[in-house]
Amino acid sequence: MATIASSAPSAVQRERAFFFYMALALAGACVAGFVRSIVLGQSNFGEPWWVHLHGISMMGWVVLFVTQNSLVASGNLAVHRRLGILTAGWSLWVLLMGTMVLAINTATHRTPPAFTPEYIIAMDGLATAAFLGLTWAGIALRKRSDWHKRLMLSGTICIIAPGLGRIVPHAWVGLQMTYVLLPLHLLFFAVAIGYDLRTRARVHPAYFWGLAALVGMTVLPNMVVGFPPLVALVRSLGG
Repeated sequence: MATIASSAPSAVQRERAFFFYMALALAGACVAGFVRSIVLGQSNFGEPWWVHLHGISMMGWVVLFVTQNSLVASGNLAVHRRLGILTAGWSLWVLLMGTMVLAINTATHRTPPAFTPEYIIAMDGLATAAFLGLTWAGIALRKRSDWHKRLMLSGTICIIAPGLGRIVPHAWVGLQMTYVLLPLHLLFFAVAIGYDLRTRARVHPAYFWGLAALVGMTVLPNMVVGFPPLVALVRSLGG
């Protein structure tokens, strides 16, 4: 009996495994969205180089996120910490690539027909801001693992909007897209919060930060599309 009891996973191990499975679920949602888009002919491999570079950069973050959670789940904390330097740098690369693609697509009039350039910039820009804010808060709190892992998870939930957007029915595209995507984002938060309630009997405060960022990136794009500086920016890029 003693042997059986000692071989059972501890609460820490079970929590680490949970976050690894959440990372896999996020990755799976992204892959499913892009595969669906390709199968339906909504995306193809004939896009310009900057679109491919952006896609590789975004999927690179997802791969890093899964890898980091896999290392923690398997107990390789030393490698996880060393790889954290690359992860932090990659988050800034995501910002750079996102900014570049928004600027080039606006300048070359490659905005999807269902959206205005102002809406695309507001939607993607605010999602990136939510991602960076949560991710760098998680990096700053890396010595407090309970905060760190939940903030990193929340940031990644916010940044996978492009993958989730390719899951929704095509008829919904363009209908204030951030509100369309909100239930999918909330589903991931609900699973994470549910795990906390089951194992800790309370919701960790980090998820309130994540939900606040999600609300901001959902509501604000629909409010600022006519904001004069944003309109002027689009005109300067398009001109």
